[in-house]
Amino acid sequence: MRLYAIIPLVFLISCQTVKRSNNAKTTSQLLKDTKTLSADAYQGRKTGTKGAEMARTYIKGRLRSMGLKSFPQLSNYEQQFTAQEKNGNKVTAKNVIAYIPGKTDNVIVLSAHYDHLGVINGDVYNGADDNASGVAGLLKIASYYAKAQPNNTLIFAFFDAGELDWQGSQTFVNHPPVSLDKIVLNINLDMISHNQKGQLYASGTYKYPQLKAYLTHTNPDLKIMLGHDNPSLGVDDWTYQSDQGAFNNKNIPFIYFGVEDHKDYHKSSDKFDTINEEFFANAANAILEIVDNFDKERDIQSIFRQKLQMKKKS
Repeated sequence: MRLYAIIPLVFLISCQTVKRSNNAKTTSQLLKDTKTLSADAYQGRKTGTKGAEMARTYIKGRLRSMGLKSFPQLSNYEQQFTAQEKNGNKVTAKNVIAYIPGKTDNVIVLSAHYDHLGVINGDVYNGADDNASGVAGLLKIASYYAKAQPNNTLIFAFFDAGELDWQGSQTFVNHPPVSLDKIVLNINLDMISHNQKGQLYASGTYKYPQLKAYLTHTNPDLKIMLGHDNPSLGVDDWTYQSDQGAFNNKNIPFIYFGVEDHKDYHKSSDKFDTINEEFFANAANAILEIVDNFDKERDIQSIFRQKLQMKKKS
């Protein structure tokens, strides 16, 4: 189903504004961010390693250059916590959190985990698609809104320990830098650069069908696919297979953007050279348009009200 076919006027105006930001320069930066974070020098960005520290340093440098704010209760964008590895060892982990103040009290959390698997048997698991691509997509969105004040306050959350059962996002929702009841939506990016069919999934509308109306964009070469969010599907339900699961547990509506598993998923072959650059640029641009749909549509407050009603019933 091509969801870009019918576009409300308010979205069309918004999309025209966003499209002007989707030029060669922004695409070049998107690819540069991904290539840098997935380079061998970053050693697969495993939680608790030098490679993860290098990734944080790079992300924080990009955020500072854009002028994004750090919450006063955090030290230099960092939310530190202790993560437990699968062998029981405990390591120091750090989320990177920044924000852009909006015109309302509503908060949208945009997220992507920056960690990956590290080095296994001497092979670097670079994690270009998983999830340097999501981090780069988030930085692209941050760059746009750094120059255009959003209606809603936007929190940009780069989570650590995603490969350790999403401990970074769990830490965030349990110790949020803002009151949890102000968060109206989570938009999570995890693996958005590797698909040969021009298909990007947006999961979350099974539980929150009112979100479908916002999933419009203007690129005929990209198809937004709905699905992978029905609990009856078992392993094909992605609700808890990335960081949006922590938000779902708090009854916060979510949209999870990602691609289906591919031959390089969780393999050392997940390198920058194996992503699909054209698809990646199209996906990142479409996600930015959709984020702007949510931010510009004043009716997003209805999602906020519905969430409160759900909490009262539970």
